[in-house]
Amino acid sequence: MVVASCLVLLLFIGRLVYIQGIDAAALAAEARKQITVTKTLSANRGSITDRNGVVLASSVTRYNVTVNQREIAKWSHTNAAGEKVGGPTEAARLTAELLDMSQTELAAIYTGDRMFKYVKKDVLPETWQAIASLRIDGIYSETTTKRTYPAGSVAGNIVGFVGSDGNGQAGIESAYNQQLTGTAGSITYERAFSGHVIPAGEQVTVDAQPGDTVELTIDRDIQYVAEQALADQIKAVGGSGGSVTVMNPTTGELYALAEYKSVDPNAPGKSDPADRGSKAVSDVFEPGSTAKVITMAALLETGLATPKSRYKVPDRYTTANGQTFKDSHDHPTAKWTLTGILSNSSNTGTVMAAEDLPLQVRYDYLHKFGFGELTGIELAGESRGILHPVDKWDGRTKSTVLFGQGVSVTALQAVDVFATIANSGKKVNPHLVKQVSGSKVTDDINTSGADTGAADEGTQVIKESVAKDLLKMLESTVIDGTGQAGAITGYRVAAKTGTAQAADASGQMNDIVASFIGVVPAEDPQLVISVVVNNPSEKVSIYGGAVAGPVFAKVGTYALQRLGIAPSTTKAKLYKEEW
Repeated sequence: MVVASCLVLLLFIGRLVYIQGIDAAALAAEARKQITVTKTLSANRGSITDRNGVVLASSVTRYNVTVNQREIAKWSHTNAAGEKVGGPTEAARLTAELLDMSQTELAAIYTGDRMFKYVKKDVLPETWQAIASLRIDGIYSETTTKRTYPAGSVAGNIVGFVGSDGNGQAGIESAYNQQLTGTAGSITYERAFSGHVIPAGEQVTVDAQPGDTVELTIDRDIQYVAEQALADQIKAVGGSGGSVTVMNPTTGELYALAEYKSVDPNAPGKSDPADRGSKAVSDVFEPGSTAKVITMAALLETGLATPKSRYKVPDRYTTANGQTFKDSHDHPTAKWTLTGILSNSSNTGTVMAAEDLPLQVRYDYLHKFGFGELTGIELAGESRGILHPVDKWDGRTKSTVLFGQGVSVTALQAVDVFATIANSGKKVNPHLVKQVSGSKVTDDINTSGADTGAADEGTQVIKESVAKDLLKMLESTVIDGTGQAGAITGYRVAAKTGTAQAADASGQMNDIVASFIGVVPAEDPQLVISVVVNNPSEKVSIYGGAVAGPVFAKVGTYALQRLGIAPSTTKAKLYKEEW
């Protein structure tokens, strides 16, 4: 019996030692888990700036105000009258004006048994500092960030916006979401059961890393002027939309990619979803007469014609396969050179001059200039346009491609054609991102595949001599041809006008596109500017020279001054248009 009792006592002592020794460590660890808290430290999203460092998108600090209803119920203080007051009602009285909320509403939020509840989100730092200075037990805050767009709708279609989850939903915000997104940090600390931080407790902080800064090639001021000039003209001519592109032909940098209608990223929900992207890179239309420069390039380079080649051009012409074409206006048979055909934008003359140009050569030149291919612009939704192979061309398309019908392009593809000519026949990729800088930069930062922050050596599309001839021919268009409304005082301009068709909402080719694309200064190209106006009223004019030309002149005048581009010092030496 004594032995049995001793054995029971020994077992009890052993169990006690186990609980106090081995289990004690486990119990302590479990207790520590219950009082250890880890909170995420949000990382600021990187900024988007224009080429001059002007901020177009940034993340600013905001606070979400929260309440511990149990703590606030016990809180009290002595007021100015020496009275001891407190609780939800007094807290509501003190904070209502700061939070721009009623005392009744706040008192209801402060009252209850919950240890956590949101009071108001996106509170300004100065507002939270004022609330914190009241030292009301139970009122806390979460630090967060809010995306803001200081320029509003200026470049809104390019910059894009973020969704409620903080990720980019359109524009550069979406295309460069990975680079712009920061890396969250954390803070781990010990908290008493009351909810307060234990001052002497263990604390570990991992700092958040901000996202990279994306610097665009855009100049905010040129973008603004382009948007305003376009909007004013569209309203004046009753148009439905349009775009203005300003490009450096040597580097491919876009100084402006303006559209109507523009989106304000601060309130994207107020805009039509169809207007939130960039129609200059997604919507396609027949380029019309602006594409005649490609036909001229093919004729010059293959030796089938020179700028001085002579033609007798009627206002109607029937090809060998029985297709009849006419010019935009009736005229007696004209004695025009190839330059005269281009300057007067003659469809019949273009078809006559190029009738011996092989079909495959016609296709090859359109393709070399970028038709049917992506430019690689750093925006989602870019269209390739439409360029069918030769075996898909019907009897009429074989000729219409010579003057920009039967093919479709984006506004960006159209301006790139003239940029190639302006750049001595060398094609470079247009781009919007100048550089990405910050701690997250990698070697492969451009999601679109185009070179970013690096010189694009380009592809030689036509001979330099041919490009020079084309510029000289295009000067005639502005001096005494269809593009006189696009003239810029003090500068030589080489340009082409266009009026063509585009598909309407039903897919039928019922919409009208008036365009004007020009190079300035013509003798030393620094800028290529394209203006597209959709559906101008026939009561005003549907022709590119009259509708889009004035916008070209206004935007060009400002951009030249803004960039410090010197006026022309020589006069144009034109080829003869008539013989």
